[in-house]
Amino acid sequence: MANIKSSKKRARQAVDRNARNASQRSMLRTYVKKVLKAIQANDATGAQDAYKAAEPILDRYASRGLIHKNKAARHKSRLTARIRAINAA
Repeated sequence: MANIKSSKKRARQAVDRNARNASQRSMLRTYVKKVLKAIQANDATGAQDAYKAAEPILDRYASRGLIHKNKAARHKSRLTARIRAINAA
């Protein structure tokens, strides 16, 4: 347990940040899952709309450091490829 006043404050801040980060990570995963669900249903327009909603969220959290920029790029690339495959079929 922290004894120094500044370390107690840092401990409180860490709890708040941890909760915020967990919530944002959960929201991010939900957006990605919506795209995947539309892809599995072969709903091209629904997948495209869900992707348009998810893309700025991925970029925003990558720029803030919640996820790595390469992870955001990987998600965007793979989702785009799967949406294109639906449109081609």
